[in-house]
Amino acid sequence: MATAKKAQDDYVLDVAQSRRGYAINRLCGSLKDPENRRRFRADEAAYCDAYGLSPEQRKAILERDWIGMQDLGGSIFYTYKLAMLDGRSMQDLGGVFTGMSTEEFTAALRSGGRTLG
Repeated sequence: MATAKKAQDDYVLDVAQSRRGYAINRLCGSLKDPENRRRFRADEAAYCDAYGLSPEQRKAILERDWIGMQDLGGSIFYTYKLAMLDGRSMQDLGGVFTGMSTEEFTAALRSGGRTLG
């Protein structure tokens, strides 16, 4: 589910954010294992509960609120593992984070990037 809100301009994964997002990042990182992907698909809510997510983090994961995951300390390097499980590309997420469609974001990349303002 795409979110209507737009991401902040920069996400800095510092020590505080890393601590804050530890449960999200641990859950998403676990999805590198095929058995964990199977377990997640079988019961996403129970899988979230096993990782001790906060209610806000759990909601962001279950609703695929990509911006919310970042706001709650998630690292794109980990949350992208969840996106891949859903068949999403990095360009899809780039579009979400910039307020562009996937096609607009891909075109911007091909033309040398987007203008920051």
